[in-house]
Amino acid sequence: MATTASQAMTEFCEQVNPRVLAALRDEKARRMRPGDMLRVQESWLAAAEKRALVWLAARTPARINPDHLTILGLTAQIGAGICYALTPWNRYALLGVIVFLALNWLGDSLDGTLARVRQTLRPRYGFYVDHMVDSFGALALMGGLALSGCMHPGLAIALLIMFLMLSIQSYLATHTLGEFRISFWRFGPTELRILLAVGNLALFWKPRVHLLGASFRLFDVGGAIGLAGMTSMVIFFTVKNTMRLYREERIPK
Repeated sequence: MATTASQAMTEFCEQVNPRVLAALRDEKARRMRPGDMLRVQESWLAAAEKRALVWLAARTPARINPDHLTILGLTAQIGAGICYALTPWNRYALLGVIVFLALNWLGDSLDGTLARVRQTLRPRYGFYVDHMVDSFGALALMGGLALSGCMHPGLAIALLIMFLMLSIQSYLATHTLGEFRISFWRFGPTELRILLAVGNLALFWKPRVHLLGASFRLFDVGGAIGLAGMTSMVIFFTVKNTMRLYREERIPK
């Protein structure tokens, strides 16, 4: 049934607009080569991080494979969320978050590099699993923050929603443009982890800040800034990609 419908669509496009048929064929060919997508990584630390990851991958024991590192990354992010949730009872849990963020970086960043260095790439499997793991990890991290007392729960939920919106935008751009963007405005996952770790150290010593004569939780201020930035990114790239797709698929008059 699906094959018949596809053939009917192809015949219809060929009769009505040959350009649409060509676009469909190009899209089909592109989907068959998921490893050919353009990876856009323009973050501040991208070059240094790439060198470090290749060095680590070359020295990773053979018994450790990319799946092990993916599991490490997810487990570490869940651990960071648990540490945040434990903060009301013991503020030293904030230091545990930093340790888990470092382990999350190792697992989440090294798994793909290890697969590329060993020439064991599975593009569709890796893309799907890696980003579903990121979604579950973000849920655990933001859930822990919502329970930590360090940030208003509503703000933590809003940050999670905006992260998922930014992810959806990125995945749709990957499918429609063949361009997978890892960083936005020179900020990538590694820079965000570093900012969060530095914020944790500041939070450990000084949990509140004073602005305009009022006292606020440090992470409420930082979270509001982060939310504004992520919202701006979603809007900017949505408009940019919509305009690009409109120009590329302009209907001839």
